[in-house]
Amino acid sequence: MSRIGQMPIQLDSKVKIALDQDDITVEGPKGTLNWTIPAGIVVNLGDELITIERLTNQKIHRSLHGLARSLIANMVSGVTEGFEKKLILVGVGYRAQVDRQNRLVLNVGYSHPVTYEPPEGITLSVGDSENVGGQPHTPITVSGIDKAVVGQVAASIRQIKKPEVYEPSKGLRYEGERVRMKEGKTGV
Repeated sequence: MSRIGQMPIQLDSKVKIALDQDDITVEGPKGTLNWTIPAGIVVNLGDELITIERLTNQKIHRSLHGLARSLIANMVSGVTEGFEKKLILVGVGYRAQVDRQNRLVLNVGYSHPVTYEPPEGITLSVGDSENVGGQPHTPITVSGIDKAVVGQVAASIRQIKKPEVYEPSKGLRYEGERVRMKEGKTGV
């Protein structure tokens, strides 16, 4: 039995859920999300609870049971609270700003500024830079209602300038990420 799939999902009074055959739509104060329920998974709507069941004990249905519950729970919390992922831009001369079209403009040591345009529903913000150990740290926040899209946007932004492993403290990293430094070449 799936321990995650067995747990019911608590509903907030602000959340409205519509179930149309294989499609589930979750609407809340921050927006609307929808998802197609895979075959073999049944969603039961109650007054304040949602329960997820599987039709058979086949391997594919067992694997989708917990996944369906997690995705629906993320939809419910996304439309009520939202999700955010924080990145930190570290490096002397590295700058980040958000322009009027909500595009992120990064100056990260290339010959030109790099512009990243997020998908619809994602908001980017850049905080004030602060010095930590002589290096400027600029926080970048990615926020939205869809957890998967927020994570993918943060990963795409990080790909622009990954943290360097030979020079300490240069590049884009997740907040709280610890970068393992490689040992440089030694003389013979």
